[in-house]
Formats: sequence, structure tokens, C-alpha cells
Amino acid sequence: MTSDDPYRQRIVLLTTPLSDGDAEAALGRALSGGDVASVLIDPAGREHGEFQAFAERLVPLVQNAGAAAIVIDDTRVAGRARADGLHLTAGDVEALRDAIEAHAPKMIVGGSGFETRHAALEAGEAMPDYLLFGRLGQDVSDTPHPKTLTMAEWWAAMVELPCIALGARTPESIDTVAETGAEFIGLASFVFDRSGEEAERVAEANRLLNERYAREKALAEERADA
Repeated sequence: MTSDDPYRQRIVLLTTPLSDGDAEAALGRALSGGDVASVLIDPAGREHGEFQAFAERLVPLVQNAGAAAIVIDDTRVAGRARADGLHLTAGDVEALRDAIEAHAPKMIVGGSGFETRHAALEAGEAMPDYLLFGRLGQDVSDTPHPKTLTMAEWWAAMVELPCIALGARTPESIDTVAETGAEFIGLASFVFDRSGEEAERVAEANRLLNERYAREKALAEERADA
């Protein structure tokens, strides 16, 4: 982000760790915990039919909570489940451009897998709604991946197009990712690795982001008064 004005970062949930049996209950609890901008619904190895059934159960749950439901890597499932968006993970600029031409602006279209600055800038030229930095399933460690932090920090400082930076499984990692300036913090294992505590985890993440925003706002006001 090119502006120096503080902004309140938001949470994006990824369903990668969820099994078919607990997905609805776990996601429902998470969405009850506070502000969530969107949910990326991940096939996570499911066959097409299984994934369609999975998405058709989760999309209305997400939408009823006021978040955007974004299906990963399957245009047919996205359409049949009436999702709000489509996310492509392959790091393929042409595929991303084709998806934007076919589905935007009716649907949100974003992408990931662009692991160099050159590739990310090429993807940005296609004008997706956002890019995500980090690999799905990579958030199971205590700290965010260094490359995620590097790419998100560079992107947020240079490009107006929003980005999502994937976090890790600890509360401390949320502030670490937020330091990059990414507009959205992607969370999966932090929220879903303890069944029954999903609402509390989302509430904690929002509290940490609120506290960060308050600090940044106070600093901006001090600079303006100086």
C-alpha cells in the first residue's frame, strides 16, 4: 500500500485444515468470533464431486456471516456453489488473466503462487482483486515463512493492489505478518488447530489487529501534530 495513513487490517480464513465431518461446525464457530473479510474454500485433495459438496455446504454459511466465499482452483464448483469469488494457486499469469476476463467483475478473482517479484508484478498487471503470498498449508509452524514476509512487505510498500499474507499458528505471528503492511492476514492453523476454540481464536486475532491499528493511528496523529 502506498499511503502512509494507518488502516485496519482484516482476517481471511482458509479452510485447508478442515475435514468434511467438522467443517461446518468449525467454520461456523470461527465466523461467530468476529470480523472476517472472506473465506478461501480449499479443495485440499478432494475429488471434484467431493469438493463441490464441501463448497455447497460452506458457501452459504460464509455468506450469511457477511463474508465473501471464495473457491480455490475450480471454476465449475465456484459457479455451482454460487461463490463470491475464485482463487487460483498455480502462479500462472495467463490462467489468472483468463479467469479475470471470464469472471470479473461479477466474481472476485485472486491468485497466489507468484514467488518472485517479477512474477508478482506480471500477475498484478492482469488486475486481479488481490494476490496472496504464502503457500496453502504452509502455516503450520510457529512463525510465518520468511519469503511470505519479504514478498508481502515489498508488495504492500510498492503496489496499491491489496494482498493477503499467510500467517502461522501462534498469536505472535499475527503481529509479525501485520508488520508487512499487508491489507489482509490469512489464517488457517491458528484458528482451526484446536477444535472448539475457533471463535476465541478469531476474537483474539481481531483484538491484536485492533490494538495494532490503535497504535499506528496514535503514531500518525503524533506525527501530524509535530
